[in-house]
Amino acid sequence: MSEPRVIKKYPNRRLYDTVESRYITLGDIRRLVVERIDFVVIDKKTQADITRSILLQVIAEQEHAGEPVMSRDFLSQVIRTYGGQMQNVVGSYLEQSLKLFNSQQREMRDRVRSVVGADPLDAVAQVAQKNYQRWRAVQDDIFRTLLGSGRARERDEDDKPPRDAGAPPHG
Repeated sequence: MSEPRVIKKYPNRRLYDTVESRYITLGDIRRLVVERIDFVVIDKKTQADITRSILLQVIAEQEHAGEPVMSRDFLSQVIRTYGGQMQNVVGSYLEQSLKLFNSQQREMRDRVRSVVGADPLDAVAQVAQKNYQRWRAVQDDIFRTLLGSGRARERDEDDKPPRDAGAPPHG
């Protein structure tokens, strides 16, 4: 496997593609992602890998332009998972869900293409809607389970007597 393309981010906030020898935009970064070109973004000053940060900027830009993919409620739920015990589980769950979604879309396109001889967008949209409904049902089940276990712990704490229950009142 070849080395990923190196994009350098300069202190002036500009991104420089070392393969194309030119400054690029977040739109160009999006194109690299869509074309499945492996790359890494390195901060020129610190030499730190800032690829994730740049990808988040691309997502933010996409969310502002046109119809957003992520609802306000979804984003709020994601934010709530940070720092919690379930942070790694939720991240892995979302990643695996999107991989499953993409593979099912690819499979359906191949099936439709073999039967119809074309790739009609309506069929893909129907698969996407079914996948969303399945994903939402699984997500709801997970959150119900998580909330249930949290409430059970709270009830257990409420059932315990106060620490100074046997102490005489002050006064």
